[in-house]
Amino acid sequence: MSCAGDQGLFTSLYTSLAQQLPREPMEWRRTYGRAPKMIHLEANFVQFKEELLPKEGNKALLTFPFLHIYWTDCCDTEMYKTSVKEEMMRWQSSLRTHGSADWVIIVVETNDTKKKNKTNILPRSSIVDKIRSDFCNKQNDRCVVLSDPLKDSSRSQESWNALLLKLRTLLLMSFTKNLGRFEDDMRTLREKRTQPGWSFCEYFMVQEELAFVFEMLQQFEDALVQYDELDALFTQYVLNFGAGDTANWLGSFCAPVRSWSGLLLRRPIDMEKREGIQRGEASLLDLRSYLFSRQCTLLIFLQRPWEVTQRALELLHNCVQELRLLEVSVLEGALDCWVFLSCLEVLHRIEGCCDQAQLAANCSHTVGLWAYATDKLKSLGEHCGLVSEKGPTSEDLNRTVDLLAGLGDERPETIHSLQSPYKKLKEALSSVEAFERHYLVSQLYGDPERAETLLQEALKSYVSEGWSLPVTHTRKQIAECQKLLGRTEDYLQTSALLAGDVNLTTEERKHFCQEILTFAAKSGEPSHKVTLSMSVFAQLTRLQFHPATASVHSGANLRVELTLRCLMPMSVRIEQVAAIIHFDVDHGGTHGRSKGAQRQTSPGTVEFNQDKSSACPPSSSFTGPSLELDEIHDRSPSDNSLNSAGVVCKNTHLLLRRHDSNSPPNTSNCVSPPAVAMKEGAQMLKVQDVTLEPGINSIIFTAPVRYTFLLHYKSTYTLRQLCATVGQVQFVLPHMYPSVQYEVYSQEPQLTVEPLAGMNEPLLAGLPQIVKFTLLTGHYTVKKGVALQLSNTDTMPILPSTSCTARISNPAAGESVLSIQSSEKVTSISLPPTPPYHTLEFQLEVLCIIPSGSDRPANERLTNGEVRHRPRSYSHPDTPMTAIDQRMSIDCPWSIYSTLLALTFYIPFKTKHSLLSAGNRKYMQVCVQNVSDVTFMLAEVKLTEKQHASLELQSLNTKTQQHSVFCLWEVRWKDDLPSCLQCVFSANFSPLNQEISAFKPFHYQFQLERVTILPPAGEQHCRSGFLCGLEVCITRLSEPTEGEMAEETDTDGLKTTKLMYEVADSSSNWAVCGKSSGMVSMPMRANATHKVQIEVMPLFAGHLPFPKIKVLKYLPHTAAVAIQPDPDSCVENDSLSLLDKTLDDQADTASIRSRGSVHSVGSGDQQQRGVAMPRLEPFSPGQVFNNSHARQVLVLPATDDHIMEVNAT
Repeated sequence: MSCAGDQGLFTSLYTSLAQQLPREPMEWRRTYGRAPKMIHLEANFVQFKEELLPKEGNKALLTFPFLHIYWTDCCDTEMYKTSVKEEMMRWQSSLRTHGSADWVIIVVETNDTKKKNKTNILPRSSIVDKIRSDFCNKQNDRCVVLSDPLKDSSRSQESWNALLLKLRTLLLMSFTKNLGRFEDDMRTLREKRTQPGWSFCEYFMVQEELAFVFEMLQQFEDALVQYDELDALFTQYVLNFGAGDTANWLGSFCAPVRSWSGLLLRRPIDMEKREGIQRGEASLLDLRSYLFSRQCTLLIFLQRPWEVTQRALELLHNCVQELRLLEVSVLEGALDCWVFLSCLEVLHRIEGCCDQAQLAANCSHTVGLWAYATDKLKSLGEHCGLVSEKGPTSEDLNRTVDLLAGLGDERPETIHSLQSPYKKLKEALSSVEAFERHYLVSQLYGDPERAETLLQEALKSYVSEGWSLPVTHTRKQIAECQKLLGRTEDYLQTSALLAGDVNLTTEERKHFCQEILTFAAKSGEPSHKVTLSMSVFAQLTRLQFHPATASVHSGANLRVELTLRCLMPMSVRIEQVAAIIHFDVDHGGTHGRSKGAQRQTSPGTVEFNQDKSSACPPSSSFTGPSLELDEIHDRSPSDNSLNSAGVVCKNTHLLLRRHDSNSPPNTSNCVSPPAVAMKEGAQMLKVQDVTLEPGINSIIFTAPVRYTFLLHYKSTYTLRQLCATVGQVQFVLPHMYPSVQYEVYSQEPQLTVEPLAGMNEPLLAGLPQIVKFTLLTGHYTVKKGVALQLSNTDTMPILPSTSCTARISNPAAGESVLSIQSSEKVTSISLPPTPPYHTLEFQLEVLCIIPSGSDRPANERLTNGEVRHRPRSYSHPDTPMTAIDQRMSIDCPWSIYSTLLALTFYIPFKTKHSLLSAGNRKYMQVCVQNVSDVTFMLAEVKLTEKQHASLELQSLNTKTQQHSVFCLWEVRWKDDLPSCLQCVFSANFSPLNQEISAFKPFHYQFQLERVTILPPAGEQHCRSGFLCGLEVCITRLSEPTEGEMAEETDTDGLKTTKLMYEVADSSSNWAVCGKSSGMVSMPMRANATHKVQIEVMPLFAGHLPFPKIKVLKYLPHTAAVAIQPDPDSCVENDSLSLLDKTLDDQADTASIRSRGSVHSVGSGDQQQRGVAMPRLEPFSPGQVFNNSHARQVLVLPATDDHIMEVNAT
């Protein structure tokens, strides 16, 4: 179709138009009552040129457009009048001049914003109406509107469908009309065949053009009819010529035959012969060859290949007769060459388009061609003296040279094929031996299947008796039969045997090797590869591991070196050599250890036995595969104890194999190697692009590396099969004996921290200590920029260092500089690049701060959001030093979780304090004892009190440095001695013989809580029977917990909670005079103190223990819950006083004397009714510290008589 008008508009729509036009089929109705057919119309669009229009007298059908299209999207009246209309008029004038009446105008509607801005735009319908009135008065359907073709809308799709239907209809109408005119002209030309000057070659080109048209429409049957009519017409003229009715144009086909190269069926159209026919210079054989090649192509399109063989046999016989009828001069033997080459060409063409099953099922169709080729080959042998006992004479050789000269050069399509008909004929005529070989094979073509069966039986006899030469000769015959029968896999297997057979010449071995390579070079589906046994191609002689232990970690290099002895006579390029491996993961439990007969001449090397004879030995000498055993240990997963042990055989499927009783075992393996198969889905070791030279070859594999996220992982790889791929052919070694294994293990990265001197040397708190970080990288690769993030702690800071290096080892050692950057919360350590399974070591200097006392700083959080737990000191059973566990959180790049590591530091000192009295004078003594193995020096010993400025602590110590000290201070006060003292002991210490700058501070905080008995006024000591004042001091030591609720707010704005206290003297040493219990309001802040004065009377003289004080939580009624009565938690009525009053009043007026633990207060009836009442709750163990526990006070007797009672017996 030609396109005129707006070419840019057409170009934008060309792709969619060309794709959618042939999608829907059209019904093609033909003349003369022929049945309608459904066809798909494919069109070629060209730009309109007047030169493309048909000239007067032109009878061609394929050289001019059938339909002409004019494209426009004009919507401007002025533009239409001035340019578009005139261009359309010139276009239609050209069409009318050349008699082309098949045209259509397509108006495209688009929403172009630029055109919408013009003022002289008419509605699109007006432009379409003008075009129809100007050009389509009687053919309104020749103007088609296409709406918004580039939009995806229903309106656009409907417009497209209408346009495509219109184009298909118009195109089919134009084609049918032109085809009918062409057929009429062709009949007219055929009817003139009796007139002088009529040429068959000219008529041949006309009718073949009609065949080309049908072929383009995929109407192959109609196209074949045209060639059959030409064939019949030419045959009739030849028969008439034999009967005496001559035709002038036949003279060109009576010229002597100069070339007898045979049929050429590998080209769809042989243009060389077609041009000869067109020029009238073709010979009879050229015409027949071209005509049959076209018939063959169409028959294959129609999937009737067996009709090709039938027609070919008729053609060959007819051509011989036609040459005789036309009395064409032909060199003796030339026709035999032409027939032989044509027979093989037809057979090869059929083999190329049919699979093996079709060839085997329809072998009867090819027998005639094989027999005809055999007869012609025999005739050529007799003509060239190749069957004579004396051999060919000089005249015979001259005839051979003349015949070979008429073959010409080999065609490009077969020049690379070793089994082309041209090469076979040329080889058969080259020598007596070659002729005998080819003729012997050709004799079997009559019944090749039966011949192969007989030859296989003979081969078994030769093999069992050890006759190597007959084995070789018989295998050659079997190979030819298998090739004829189309058994490609069997033929390739036999060819591989012959290629490695030393009884053949090098050229013969190369021929069979090339047969395999030729087939391998064919393109085909990867799933249809031919699998052959590797034993006939190459032999595995040795396998060696590097390293020899055959055990490596994942990421390391394990090389497996195979030694192969190639049996081929020439170099063979292997696309891929693969070792199929079986993968097994060892998770513990049952553990197997191979006990197979692996003959290792050196560590990591396995030798394989190979049979080097060309024919197999008798079956008695074949021992089969060696026994392959495994030792099995079944262990308990809990304690790894041995449950059972045993031995299993891994290759029972090969050892316990049933053999045919009528034939020796394994003999068939030597006659024809067994069928082999690749394990599907198996893992492989692969090497690409390997060239095997004849003889010994070395192939090196790199073992696969599998990464795992398991902490401890070991996998075992067993080599099972070996496969060499050459194109479409695979050579497979189905079993590898003895068994060969290697191990790959994997491990997660591990980070450890320990003292530099080892675990035997403890880390001392208060002094800079060097710790060693050891990173076992495992399967992880430390790349540049990878860093460890350490969370900083104020109890163990990391000391800055000017230079820090890391040591990388395994096996070689090297040092790299570490980059350390510290911030307030994080210390970042940039690690040097380290390969997997290497050890990275570096050192950091840290300082563990010795805890100074009972201060409780606010909670801190680590970088990962976790609450930092303050280290607590504890006694270690193996050393007198107090231990402190310091935990550090490290964020590692190989894990999404933080790694927590602990370091244990030991406090080198034990510090004790005591309060001493001497009359009215008070002294504080602090004892610092060195409990480590290091000798220290102390300096600048001080003691301070943090709360009372008026309190003076006068040092009684010397100024010199001391090794072990008892430090003493006298306490002096002005008004009253405070009941609670917050003291801080500080000193500087360092190991012996260190510089002054090496001294480190040491602080020890302690608190003296005074719960003292105040003697009566004017008295210095308490006396029995006299009242004394008992001062009770209650101090909150910690901040309130989250669940603790405030009771009320005091005048200072502080929230308070209530506690209940009770004086309970169970030893009857004291008498409480007055109130023995009460309520106190404690502020909710640390170090808040409340004091209570109680009058007591000592009942005995001597050193009496302090009265016992109980403290309970008071929970108000708002926090109470309704509970079932518990008799153990209720207080007896007689233990309470003033029950009618509230508990608050009781706290002020009542005296509660304890007979047991007081848990709640209230009447039993109220509790049973579930009424919310205030209640008491004891503190948990460890929450209350009694500072006066185990302390005593001196009580003097009432009268000092100084009488000593002595009893003597």
